[in-house]
Amino acid sequence: MSATFDLNERPDYDEALQKIADYVLTYKVENKEAWNTARLCLMDTLGCGLLALRFPDCTKHLGPIVEGTIVPHGARVPGTSFRLDPVKAAWDIGCIVRWLDYNDTWLAAEWGHPSDNLGGILAVADHLSQKRVAEGKAPLTMREVLEAMVMAHEIQGVFALENSFNRVGLDHVILVKVASTAVTAKLMGATREQMLAALSHAWIDGQALRTYRHAPNAGSRKSWAAGDATSRAVRLADIAMRGEMGVPSALTAPQWGFYDVLFSKTNKDQALKPEDKRRFSLPQKFGSYVMENILFKVSFPAEFHAQTAAEAAVTLHPQVKDRLDQIDRIVVTTHESAIRIISKVGKLANAADRDHCLQYMVAVPLIFGDLVAEHYEDSFHEANPLIDELRDKMEIVEDERYTREYLEADKRSIANAIQVVFKDGSSTEKVAVEYPIGHRRRREESIPLLSDKFRANLATRFPAQRCEQIFEVCKNQKSLENTPVQEFVGMFVI
Repeated sequence: MSATFDLNERPDYDEALQKIADYVLTYKVENKEAWNTARLCLMDTLGCGLLALRFPDCTKHLGPIVEGTIVPHGARVPGTSFRLDPVKAAWDIGCIVRWLDYNDTWLAAEWGHPSDNLGGILAVADHLSQKRVAEGKAPLTMREVLEAMVMAHEIQGVFALENSFNRVGLDHVILVKVASTAVTAKLMGATREQMLAALSHAWIDGQALRTYRHAPNAGSRKSWAAGDATSRAVRLADIAMRGEMGVPSALTAPQWGFYDVLFSKTNKDQALKPEDKRRFSLPQKFGSYVMENILFKVSFPAEFHAQTAAEAAVTLHPQVKDRLDQIDRIVVTTHESAIRIISKVGKLANAADRDHCLQYMVAVPLIFGDLVAEHYEDSFHEANPLIDELRDKMEIVEDERYTREYLEADKRSIANAIQVVFKDGSSTEKVAVEYPIGHRRRREESIPLLSDKFRANLATRFPAQRCEQIFEVCKNQKSLENTPVQEFVGMFVI
């Protein structure tokens, strides 16, 4: 008679966890482009958050759980008067940053928005900086915030290069949780053991499904999911800093670990076959590559796979605006990821559904010559039935080259092309845009536009003098880096 048992020998921490911890605790960011791009990213991310405060569906989520709560040295939420504990402040900042789908983007085997991590970073840094000043210590500076942003971008982005969480039904905010856990733990002063413990809990934590991003369930949760993830990261880092033990084989534990439970192909109740087991692929060392190559959303608050489609549609607007009733069909040539994520037919239920619909994001600029956040609202959609009429006339076609070059490391294009065919047989030119404004290949072109976008977003919340004060600090790299965190955040308080 044979006995079965578990070998209760506690292993060392999984290699992937150790790589993250060692990177965050020892790496020195030296690339000037990374530092400068982090500054641009900070400006753009905060601006996106300020713009979102114009929308009640966003602001209803903000503020303390218990009204009237007073938090000593509470973290501030930019554009508001809220002072919150760092966990809820991270939630609120992450929520406003992501609400309009207008902050930076990273596209590879997995997708995501690394600036979502600013929710946790800024909340923790603001709270700790205020606390340190109160204790007579030196405050944190914005250089430390920028460094944390570079590292969070890198962790999220390198994991996304060859690991597709969406293929197993998981949402990309899992990477926000992991990256935010690492960098906020560092800001809190974590040792290597505390860092590893925090990271292990991030991987075994409950992970979000992508259900809320796809038809027929697409909805506004996708606008606060990243805030939820970065907030949870702050909580897990705090738990580890209090001495909570880690889970060393969080990824690799047979049957119970992340790999076997959530990342491998399942076969009902049967044991996993070796060929069905998935493990993370980390094709390069962590550095500052992701920040240097990040994609900015400059022109349109739209899911990034549609950015070049919207740009092409704006180009075609003058040729079609007086012939909209004569359109026979609209041919949209795109790449596989766009088809899989945002190509939709049928009724669109809400704003979050519309800003993830390729056809909608093409129809609006064809008709109006622009695409802004208000164009997704129910009232606008209901007042313009022509949008859905044009959606019904669209043919979505994959170009294999577009799909291939989307994944090639030296290109990472996000290509779309549009051609409009009229009932009389005539047609427009086929307008193709392979690299959006905001891509590294068009970075110089985008920087003045990013500054304009930031100024415009500041003006939605602050008087002119305050806008100029904030912009003057942000436009100068050295000035920004030397600014104490609590003073910087204080400029954004209403």
